[in-house]
Amino acid sequence: MASPAKKAIKIMIKMSIDAGKAAPSPPVGPRLGQLGLPIMQFCKEFNERTKHFLDGVPVNTRIIAYEDRTYQLDIYTPPTSYFIKRCAGLEKGANSPGREIVGKISTKMVYEIARYKKTTDPKMKDYGIYGICKMIVAQSRNMGIEVE
Repeated sequence: MASPAKKAIKIMIKMSIDAGKAAPSPPVGPRLGQLGLPIMQFCKEFNERTKHFLDGVPVNTRIIAYEDRTYQLDIYTPPTSYFIKRCAGLEKGANSPGREIVGKISTKMVYEIARYKKTTDPKMKDYGIYGICKMIVAQSRNMGIEVE
């Protein structure tokens, strides 16, 4: 029995889009428009699939555009840096990390972020909770945020 023919992939785009706020305006509209993809259909589908997130949370997204002008939408968890900044109560990290400390987070917060990433992020499923915590601590230090 022959397997069905695979669709020809035109391009794969990775974007960070705010949850519930996909609109035909830049940056989403022009990127999809130049590929000939249905922009309004994409925006409605994205907003529907991200309605369980808080509005404005940046969500990592992968869009696979096919030659027949269809697409596949993969939505991942928000970036770890978003959670770290949120726990520290900051808008952005340090301008010169390693030299200045702009905030602090507790090890309990690191553990909670790691637990969330482990259960929801398919890229993290093979890592142990200790390894994910070490990654979060390293990223915190690179952002100028101290872990207590």
